[in-house]
Amino acid sequence: MNDIYDRRVEFPNLFSGEIDVNRVALDLFGFKIFWYAVIIAAGLILAVLYCTKRGKKVGLTSDDIFDVALFGGIAGFLGARIFYVIFWNINPENTYKYDLITTFTTIHDGGLAIYGGIICGSIVGVLTTKIRKAPVLPLCDMGGCGFLIGQAIGRWGNFINQEAYGAPTAGDLPWGMTGNIIENDPVVIAAQNALPAGQYALVHPCFLYESLWCALGLAFIHFVVSRLQTFDGEQFLWYVIWYGTGRGFIEGLRTDSLYVGGTGIRVSQLIGFATAVFCLILLVYFKLKVKKMPEYRRWKDTEACTERMEKYYTDQKNEEETEKALKAFRRAEKEQVSAPSIFDENDK
Repeated sequence: MNDIYDRRVEFPNLFSGEIDVNRVALDLFGFKIFWYAVIIAAGLILAVLYCTKRGKKVGLTSDDIFDVALFGGIAGFLGARIFYVIFWNINPENTYKYDLITTFTTIHDGGLAIYGGIICGSIVGVLTTKIRKAPVLPLCDMGGCGFLIGQAIGRWGNFINQEAYGAPTAGDLPWGMTGNIIENDPVVIAAQNALPAGQYALVHPCFLYESLWCALGLAFIHFVVSRLQTFDGEQFLWYVIWYGTGRGFIEGLRTDSLYVGGTGIRVSQLIGFATAVFCLILLVYFKLKVKKMPEYRRWKDTEACTERMEKYYTDQKNEEETEKALKAFRRAEKEQVSAPSIFDENDK
């Protein structure tokens, strides 16, 4: 077995046997496409499809969603990597340091911090929205749901890579996991040596906890928050509250956290709890403020929204009709050129 690409995962308290996992999804003439990238891409595609369908109900066009997803997605990926590298390098306990080149050439070995992706993706997404002269807050609402979909699916890339797992348990956790990478972790080895014979140091599958938490959060926002929503941006606030709270607790279980220098403070735990509290305050504030503003209308209920959507679909229809006309003209022109003449070339 090649440990670089082939992994073995076990859930001994659920079932006997091993799960063989190959990190490489496809090998094209030596160029390897990893499952992690495939899973991330699948999450992004499903998020875009969801937001495109839901966006129409809040006054957003397909072009709004696609542009934000494209530019925000690229920025999010770069931000996630740079965020990870920065906090890895400033931790004095990490002897290996990334440079400008290895930051990107070693990315296949892992090292993405979701909060860096959320921050950079959100900033570029808002800028893209401003350039398109689209409504910012409704797109933020869709962005929050999109993030939850991407994270719920993307976390399974951590399962393939055998990473983002939690602290060792006494071995009685029903869904505790181990594997050929996990069992060589110094923390796990120390825990295993401290256990009686016959017990195994299984770890928390934190990737699974976060995936389920994000899926549950999406269901909550989709079925509950959206129906009770009173102002634009509310869904995004709920996203930050939901994810930040869950990530804060889950991060406390992990053994691979990024820390603020040598302080022992986990970066994602600090950001998760801090942003959750901050957005909860904003949620209460705007709920009370909107309640005192009977004239307030959400974007989807405004005349500006109606006019913008009508113009978009009118322009789209005109483009389709123009394209059909051009195709018909080219077809007729082609048939005219290729049609045989009923006259002999020498006839006059």
